[in-house]
Amino acid sequence: MKNTTVFKLAELFCGPGGLSLGAMLASANDDKNNTYKIKPVWANDIDENTCKTYARNIHNGDLKNVPCAPVETINFEDVPSFDALAFGFPCNDFSVVGEQKGFDGKYGPLYTYGVKAIKIHNPKWFMAENVSGLQSANNGKAFVKILEDLESAGKGYKLTAHLYKFEDYGVPQTRHRVVIIGIRNDLGLKFKVPSPTTANKYVSAKEAIEDPPISENAANNEITAQGKLVVERLKHIPPGENVWFEGLPTHLRLNVKGARMSQIYKRLHPNKPSYTITGSGGGGTHGYHWKEDRALTNRERARIQTFPDSFIFEGSKENVRKQIGMAVPPVGAKAILDAVLKTFAEVNYDWIPANIRTGEPIRNKQENIFDFPPAIATL
Repeated sequence: MKNTTVFKLAELFCGPGGLSLGAMLASANDDKNNTYKIKPVWANDIDENTCKTYARNIHNGDLKNVPCAPVETINFEDVPSFDALAFGFPCNDFSVVGEQKGFDGKYGPLYTYGVKAIKIHNPKWFMAENVSGLQSANNGKAFVKILEDLESAGKGYKLTAHLYKFEDYGVPQTRHRVVIIGIRNDLGLKFKVPSPTTANKYVSAKEAIEDPPISENAANNEITAQGKLVVERLKHIPPGENVWFEGLPTHLRLNVKGARMSQIYKRLHPNKPSYTITGSGGGGTHGYHWKEDRALTNRERARIQTFPDSFIFEGSKENVRKQIGMAVPPVGAKAILDAVLKTFAEVNYDWIPANIRTGEPIRNKQENIFDFPPAIATL
């Protein structure tokens, strides 16, 4: 008799639902054709429109199990039981863009609420996600502390940490994120990083945005009116280049001293993945079309983040931009969670060594844990 194993998923800092959508699309079958799936059952975020977006697309509009509140106010004893936990804890204090305050910032300590949820519910597995800058915050000490806390949470977990390049997994965007998969020790399973699927043939920005064309009545597709100076500047910036392009006329250049952000008025290159879509930033940071002299629409940003056109975002145009930029790409999440389900199904899949060391050695050695070659990355 065929059976279906469904992991009930809870999520902290859920954003609009990119990770949960990827979870809903993930599946695996064992050698007896038993099926393994994931069902989102509860989620939390602090932003009202974000919660509405999540509820609309993941829970058919039902906000009952999507409490919109600061995570500090959540009583995890009252959260419905779950088998799996996901938390892409806020990355503001770990991002390489900005001051990178790590634990000393407002957002750094928020990962501890994921640890708290694990201690109370002891899920079978969890997925934690953050920016690549997490590795170097507080001179690398923050990441070591996070790994130790996750490893020892609840009944204890076997961790696999890896810096994923999502463009290697079908996402038309150079988006690099640290993802930590933890499987409860008593289950005797070890997650392995799935092999890249598109490393030799990236999905381009043009493919993502134009295939198929976005319909005229698509939601979240408003075009931003650009000022004359911006339009004139963009006319002189070739695809793939930014405002620091040498051919830009003098009167259109920016008078900026010191560090120069590469994304300022940077146009997409049609034949390459987009650069990282961000959720905030002032003039020049909105992402710009390779041919048309304008910023991307939110629907175009959503496509680069691999959200389907049927996924509708709630809120103002700027709030939606923030939601999209902070989200986990569903296609990237699915690739990882397919592998999680295959691990539980105990079926083989193509894998590569993790590129971040976890386990006892990080406490016993002084080496930089991020400099080990991939062959020994998971010792």
